[in-house]
Amino acid sequence: MPRPRAFLVVSAHFEQSPLTIGTTEPRELLYDFSGFPDALYRVRYSPPGAPRLADRVSQLLEGHEIHRSDRPLDHGVWTPLVHIAPDASVPVLEISMPRDYSAQDLFRTGRQLAALRDEGVWILASGNIVHNLGRLDWSGAGATPSWAAEFDGWSATVLARQDWDALIDYDNRAPALSLAHPSEEHFRPLLVAAGAAADDRVTFVFEGWEYGLISRRTVQFG
Repeated sequence: MPRPRAFLVVSAHFEQSPLTIGTTEPRELLYDFSGFPDALYRVRYSPPGAPRLADRVSQLLEGHEIHRSDRPLDHGVWTPLVHIAPDASVPVLEISMPRDYSAQDLFRTGRQLAALRDEGVWILASGNIVHNLGRLDWSGAGATPSWAAEFDGWSATVLARQDWDALIDYDNRAPALSLAHPSEEHFRPLLVAAGAAADDRVTFVFEGWEYGLISRRTVQFG
C-alpha cells in the first residue's frame, strides 16, 4: 500500500463534544485503561504532529463547532499504529467522535472529510465491530456466542453490500446490539470511515475473534 502523508484517526476512546481536534505536536501517550499487562504501559510511540492537517480538517468541517486541545493520543490511536506504521514517521492527528452526534451525523462528517483521501491522508476508524468486555472469557478457551457471530455477520453483509442506510440505522436493524455493544462507542467510528469512502470497494483484510468475543474484523475501503 502507498505510504500515507498523514493519519487522521477517529477513536472509540475520544467522545468529546463539540468535535475536538487533539494535539498537533508530539506528547507522551495517553494510557487510558487499567487492569491490563504492564507491558502496555511501556509502549512508546511518538509520531510527528500534523498542524496543517488540523487546519485542513477545520476547513472541511464547515458548519461544525470545533474546539482544539492538547489531548495526547489515546490507545485507540497508538495500539493499531504501532503495527501499521511502527517507525512512527508519519504525522498523526486525532479528532473526537462527539457523543451527541447521531449515526447520520457521523456518516456526514465522514463525507465532509472524504477529500482528504485524495490528498494522501489515511482515515483510520479505531474500534471493534463486536466489543463486550463484560462477557469476555479471559481464558481464551470459550467459543464465540451466536449473538456475537450474528452481529459481526450482519455488519459484514451490510458493508459488503454498501447498504449505508442499514448501517446508519443499525440501532433498529442490527441483531443483538445491546449484547454486541453495551455501549456503542466501539462501533460508531466505522460510520465516519464509511461516510468518507462510501463509493469505494469494501474488503475485509482480517477476520477472527479475540477471547471469543472481540471481533477482529478489519475493514478496508478502496
